[in-house]
Amino acid sequence: MTHQPLNTEWSTEATAARRDNYYAASQRKFVPFKDPIVFQKGSMQYLWDAEGNKYTDLLGMNVCISVGHSHPTVVAAAMEQAQQLTHCTTMFYHPTPAHLAEELAATMPKGHEWVVHFTNSGSEAVDLAMTMARSYTGNLDLLALRTAYHGPTASAQSLTGISGWRHPGMPGNVAFVAEPNQYRGIFGENAGAAPYLDEIDQTIRTATTGQIAGMFVESVQGYGGIIEMPKGYMSGAAERVRAAGGLYIADEVQSGFGRTGDHMWGFEADGVVPDIVVMAKGLGNGFPIGAVVAKKEIAAPMAEKFMFHTYGANPTSCAAGRAVLQVIREDKVMENAKTVGSALLARLHELKDKHAAIGDVRGRGLMLAIEMVKDRKTKEPDAATTSAVFEHCRAQRLILSKSGPFQSSLRMVPPMCLTLEDVDRVAGGLDQAFSSL
Repeated sequence: MTHQPLNTEWSTEATAARRDNYYAASQRKFVPFKDPIVFQKGSMQYLWDAEGNKYTDLLGMNVCISVGHSHPTVVAAAMEQAQQLTHCTTMFYHPTPAHLAEELAATMPKGHEWVVHFTNSGSEAVDLAMTMARSYTGNLDLLALRTAYHGPTASAQSLTGISGWRHPGMPGNVAFVAEPNQYRGIFGENAGAAPYLDEIDQTIRTATTGQIAGMFVESVQGYGGIIEMPKGYMSGAAERVRAAGGLYIADEVQSGFGRTGDHMWGFEADGVVPDIVVMAKGLGNGFPIGAVVAKKEIAAPMAEKFMFHTYGANPTSCAAGRAVLQVIREDKVMENAKTVGSALLARLHELKDKHAAIGDVRGRGLMLAIEMVKDRKTKEPDAATTSAVFEHCRAQRLILSKSGPFQSSLRMVPPMCLTLEDVDRVAGGLDQAFSSL
């Protein structure tokens, strides 16, 4: 039977009205601009709205677009699989997710047996990693960093150290450790890793039973405002956590897949070998998929009970994931992130020299941020200026996000196909946005 095409009304006004009428309040909350924007098309690092205006995407649809919007290789792989068999529950066997599991395991540190459990999202991967750590160790207490973001599901948000993301009724047994922020951390500017590592020991002694299940660390904090872990922190944290009976769990949902430019995984910057790695977002390049990759012996106790994710290991999303890994490898995407990211960071430093509202610029590869302050000496966060610059960026056809615990940072995590030519356009647009204040 042939069906008539469904009618889709593309006007901004009609779409906004439908959202206002039919979306729950919780889903209407998370919008960036004062006025609605409807995107109709994407190609690599660019987006077009319903009126045909072209934008440079510096957000990657919340870091989900790793190798480019509607990347032809990824789309072709997913379409071919969807036309053959769109979904296959993990109760049955299918080669595509099995291949992807093998290919993901191959990206992990050598000398260990790695296994993979596919989920629908990063938050589900975090939830599963929490359960896995507790099952393996027999301990309940977990550590997380202040200003961390690990997801909005009930368990994942219990690890999230930003009040605006925390809702009533979260499960407990999570203690928070000061994040090693080298700009505005509790030990002052450029304090290094040592005092923050001491904080881990102190927190274990005072806020846990003394024996913990593990610690979650974003190798580069994403929503927290692009906070890179200083040299020695991740490896030092792993030592302290393991001494207390726990596991080191690397959250690579935002910092993985070559985004930092130097390594496939952010944790590699410190030579640490995690016990569990969680990932999502860039793995699917827009197709929903997450994964927990763990040392084989750590995942083994989970076999005692059932654990099931309805769309985990969905072959269409897994086909997209395989294509993403292929593109990263063959198109030298990580190397491009390093080259273009370094060039953009240099331009951000020039902007800082020019505009007094900028307190700090930072990042690695294509994970970058500009932090706004009212005064560079006091470092008082300036959310109002951040919001104003953000709105002016829209006029410059730049899409990015307001981030950080004070909403005082502009976060840039574009598709990793951004070019050096784009850097000029981005830097010029940011300059115009700051000058428009």
